[in-house]
Amino acid sequence: MTELPNTTKSHLANPVAGPGRWRSFARFALAGTVFYIAGPIAATLQGLITHGDLSQLLYHVFLLALLLVGFSLMGMVLDGQDEPFKAMGFVKRATAWQEWGLGAALGWGMVVLAVLPMAVTGAMRTILWTEPRAFWLFAINLGVLAVAALAEEVTFRGYPFQRLIEAAGPTTATVIMSVFFGVVHIWNTDASLISVLVTMLAGVLLSLAYLRTRALWLPWGLHLAWNLSMGAILGLPVSGFTDFSTIIQTQTVGAHWLTGGAYGPEAGLFTFLVLIAGTIVLVRVTRDYAWEYTHTPIVAAGYAVDVEPPKAHVEMEAKAAAAPQLVQIAASTSLDASLHSKELLPELPKGPLGQDAGE
Repeated sequence: MTELPNTTKSHLANPVAGPGRWRSFARFALAGTVFYIAGPIAATLQGLITHGDLSQLLYHVFLLALLLVGFSLMGMVLDGQDEPFKAMGFVKRATAWQEWGLGAALGWGMVVLAVLPMAVTGAMRTILWTEPRAFWLFAINLGVLAVAALAEEVTFRGYPFQRLIEAAGPTTATVIMSVFFGVVHIWNTDASLISVLVTMLAGVLLSLAYLRTRALWLPWGLHLAWNLSMGAILGLPVSGFTDFSTIIQTQTVGAHWLTGGAYGPEAGLFTFLVLIAGTIVLVRVTRDYAWEYTHTPIVAAGYAVDVEPPKAHVEMEAKAAAAPQLVQIAASTSLDASLHSKELLPELPKGPLGQDAGE
């Protein structure tokens, strides 16, 4: 009986593990299942501890922890990853904080641009709360928004997105994941067709932020700054939620295409245009990151010159060094033909004026 290779036997034992487009898609579907069940488990754990002001923060902390553990285990068991957190997008490198800061600046700038027409036309009515409890809730909301944004990035730009890229390519994966990103917001309060389309476009922007850097720092900074600026700083609804407006609460009046109504600016057509402009800016400002982190380096002589060469190449060089040296045999005749030129060339006849006929 023929013995199967170890890799083949492992694939038969676990049809989800190993290379292949369909296996990658199966792992993507399995990761979606992990995300689906992580929410109820996190809610249960949060309910066992507190129902007070920290409940939302604890829920998102538990959710993020469950996602990280679940996706890391999948990466190690099914993908053979030695560093699952790094593979997921938490890459330790010198530009990590710069990428996060760039994303935060871009997110803040897009929110300001989206809200500016409302501020100029007087469509915003703002109320300021200065009670100590308002500042306490503001601090808690900072943590909620930071953890919630990271949890969404881990889900929509982390392990599941990467497996989908392996299965369908980056373009198709971006489209599919952006559709999912918009669909999960369809049950939010006052959601509409426009809000879903705007959220899908935001998903494209965030996916592109990951693809340009192959890390989660840039999309996380962008996502957090967008929600923080919209809700906690400007006091506007964030995807239909007003829980984050504790110090500043803003109500809008006017055309729905501009303000987005009760759902917030993310349901306005003007925000759709802002996201398109933001996508163009993102591509331009991430050129250096894209070149450094996404382009395949030129490999000389079949392998990178800054790593240890293959064993076969080392053995070949060792054999060449041990081989006998070639002995050069000296020429039997002189290489200087000028010494014999007078003897080899016939004497030319003289002309009438005494010069050679060839002159």
